[in-house]
Amino acid sequence: MFSRPFGYKFGRTSNSCAGLRLWALVLCLLAGIPSAASAQSQDQASQAQASQGQSQSQPSQQNPNQQEAPPEAGGPNSDTGPYAIPKKGEEAPPPPPPERPKKIEGMPDYSIHVDVPVVTVPVLVTTKNGQFIPNLKKENFRVYEDGTQQTVHEFKVEEAPITVVLLVEFANTGWYQLLYEALNASYAFTTTLKKDDWVAVVSYDMKPDMLVDFTQDKNAVRAALNGLRIPGFSETWEFEALYDTLDRLDRVEGHKYVILVSTGIDTGLKLTLDQILKKVKSTHDVTIFPMSIGWQVREYCETHGCTGYSHGMASLHIGTIDYLQADNEMQTFARLTGGRFYQPRFSGDMVDAFRDIGEDIRHQYTLVYHPTNAKLDGTYRKLKVDVVAPDGGALKVKDEKGKDVKFQVSAREGYTAKHTVD
Repeated sequence: MFSRPFGYKFGRTSNSCAGLRLWALVLCLLAGIPSAASAQSQDQASQAQASQGQSQSQPSQQNPNQQEAPPEAGGPNSDTGPYAIPKKGEEAPPPPPPERPKKIEGMPDYSIHVDVPVVTVPVLVTTKNGQFIPNLKKENFRVYEDGTQQTVHEFKVEEAPITVVLLVEFANTGWYQLLYEALNASYAFTTTLKKDDWVAVVSYDMKPDMLVDFTQDKNAVRAALNGLRIPGFSETWEFEALYDTLDRLDRVEGHKYVILVSTGIDTGLKLTLDQILKKVKSTHDVTIFPMSIGWQVREYCETHGCTGYSHGMASLHIGTIDYLQADNEMQTFARLTGGRFYQPRFSGDMVDAFRDIGEDIRHQYTLVYHPTNAKLDGTYRKLKVDVVAPDGGALKVKDEKGKDVKFQVSAREGYTAKHTVD
C-alpha cells in the first residue's frame, strides 16, 4: 500500500542528490578543492606509508627500554652537542691548491746540493815509552791544514771496538825461526781482543792470501795463525799485498787499522814505491802500524854475510842498505797514516809491541773539522797537529813522581781531498 508513494519519493530524492553531487564535483575541480574521493585515496596512501614505517622500525621496537635521544643531545640526529656532525651544506670548501711558481722559458729545472767536506784525524799522544796520555781536552789540540789553523767541531776519546787487519809476511826466505817467532808473538795480540772487535788475517809471499775474513771469534784468528806451517814462494811482494788490503778496506765503514808484520823487503814487479805511497795517501780512515822483523835478519847478515837468494831472484846480493831502506819505507807508512813504527830486537820485544799496539788503537783522540779550503779538487793537503796547554803555551806532562815527561804526537801527515768531475 505504501510502496509506490515511498518509491516515487525515494527515486526523486536520489536523482536530485546525484545531480547535486555531479555539480559539486565539477565545482571542486574548477576551484582546486580535493574531493572526498581524492581525500580518501590520500588517506589510503598515508596509511600504507605508516604501515611500511612500522615494518622498518619493528626491529628497533623490540627493546622497550631504548629511548631516542633528543635533538639537543647532538650526535647523528642533530648538529649540536659534543660530537655534532655538520650538515653537508655547512662543510667548509677545500683549500685552494698552492700556486706553482711560474716557469721561465729557457731555464731548466734544478736543485741545489751543497757537499760540505769533513776531515777526521785520529791522534795518538804517548810518552817516549809508549804510554797513553789521558785527560786531554779539545782545547789542547791545534790542527793546521797547509799552514792554516782549523776549527775543531767534534772531539772524542773512547775505548771503542776496533776493526783491524793482521797482514803477515810468510815466505820461504830461509828465516823460518824468525817467522815462527813473529807468528807466536801475534798470539799476544789476540789476547787483547774483545768481543765486539773485528779482525781479519792475511798472509803474503808472492800474493796475498786471506786466511780468515773479518770475524769476532778469537779461536778463528788463532787457528788461522796456527795454519801457517810451510811457506810457499820465496818472493815477498809487500807493496801488492798492502795495496790489495787497502783496496778491500775502502768498502768497510768506520776507522780501520792495519798491523803490518814484515821485513819490509819488496821484490814485486808490479808496483813501485811511488805508487804504493800514492795509494796510502789517498786512503781514508786507515792507520798502519808496521812491525819490522828485519832487525834480527840484519844482525845475522852483518855477521855471517847474506849473499844468497833470501827473497828470490830479485833479492840477489841483498845487503844492509836494503834493510835500512825497508825500515824507512815502513816508517813512512806509519807517519802518513798516524800510526807507529815498531822494531823489536828480541822475541820478547815482539810480544810487548803487539800489546802496545792493542792499547794504542783503543786510546786515540779523534778530531773532526770542516776544512777552510772546501774545494773538491783532489789535491793533497798537509796536516799538522800540535798539543798545547789550554792557553796556547807549552803543555807540561808529569809522571806519578811529579817529574816532567816528554811526549810525542802521532797523526797522519795529510790527506787527499775528494775530486769532482765538472
